[in-house]
Amino acid sequence: MPHVSFVHGADRVDYLRRRRDVLASNPLFASTEFIDDRDEFVRRLPFMAAKRDFSEPVALNWTTDGTDIDFGSLSKQLIGYGVRTGTTALFGHEVRNLSKESDGTWTLKVRNRRTGDTRKINARFVFVGAGGDALPLLQKAGIDEAKGFGGFPVGGQFLRTANPAVTAGHKAKVYGFPALGAPPMSAPHLDARIINGRSWLLFGPFAGWSPKFLKQGHVTDLPLSVKPNNLAAMVGVGLSQMSLVNYLVSQLLLSDAAKVDALREFAPGAVDSDWSTTMAGQRVQVIKPTKGKGGTLEFGTTVLTAADGSIAGLLGASPGASTAVPAMLEVMQRCFHDKFATAWQPRLKAIIPSLGTDLSGEPALFDEVWLWGTKVLGLQAGVDAGAVAKRTGDPEPAGVV
Repeated sequence: MPHVSFVHGADRVDYLRRRRDVLASNPLFASTEFIDDRDEFVRRLPFMAAKRDFSEPVALNWTTDGTDIDFGSLSKQLIGYGVRTGTTALFGHEVRNLSKESDGTWTLKVRNRRTGDTRKINARFVFVGAGGDALPLLQKAGIDEAKGFGGFPVGGQFLRTANPAVTAGHKAKVYGFPALGAPPMSAPHLDARIINGRSWLLFGPFAGWSPKFLKQGHVTDLPLSVKPNNLAAMVGVGLSQMSLVNYLVSQLLLSDAAKVDALREFAPGAVDSDWSTTMAGQRVQVIKPTKGKGGTLEFGTTVLTAADGSIAGLLGASPGASTAVPAMLEVMQRCFHDKFATAWQPRLKAIIPSLGTDLSGEPALFDEVWLWGTKVLGLQAGVDAGAVAKRTGDPEPAGVV
């Protein structure tokens, strides 16, 4: 799925050209094209070109090397593999409490949400990957490392359409600039998605707000997360982030028609009746305690681990493909340092040949890993070692096991 940066206006076109020139020498971005030709824009993005006034300059940074992943399908495959090889998975269950025992293990109180039955599970190690609910669980665990952290819930909405006449005209993920005063995660994008075999277009995100930490959470989630040790951080962020507050208020006031108007900056020919609003997810942004400032609102992910390595958790934005693996490697290294440094390194190196290497400084290794990944995933039919060698001028890369 091509990934594209889109701008309009002379100043931003100039910025996009200069950015492409700076990144051209980096092997990770070498395939990126700069496009400011009207006919090429029309050919590649017909839905965005329809009814567009090209008297204003437009430009694209275009790379064909992007992918679009159905993470629901991927998660089912991963959990299914785990169950088939000995993992026990409990669905429809909720961890209500956890406490540390004198022997250093953890006892979890788990509730079956369908029947109401509860059970206790004892574990030597606990990873809290509960999305927005991770902060309350780490607070219940009572670990020092979680003290002072707070959370700010932000919802997400998208416009979507499955009209074949519309989806046929857009086969890319196109990103624009975030609005003035908006957080980086709010950068608007018009995405082609394949969901359960059906083509969709999604545009957004539009921010929503709820005190719930999960889509099916409780309105008491936010107030109950405020503790004496994080009150200063929460208040500090509230006083210093007025631009974010103003942005959220303006987003909440948007009507469906106004959202389609925002879409028309990307696709001037968009028709209101083709689009409907859908709720995406609920995320809890990290409020990190900061000396002298009370707290700082962060828009990435934060890994917290107890000093003894017996529990770890992931706070912040939901990790996508770019952050999920590094986050888990960080947890493994912190919590299982002895095994990670010795017994696990050879296996991890076989799974991730670039582990510990800056690929932007190793073009030959980058090409080797890229070739291997595209072949295994079947992303580009016809890609072979000779083609990569011809592009780079290097000998054909060795196979990766």
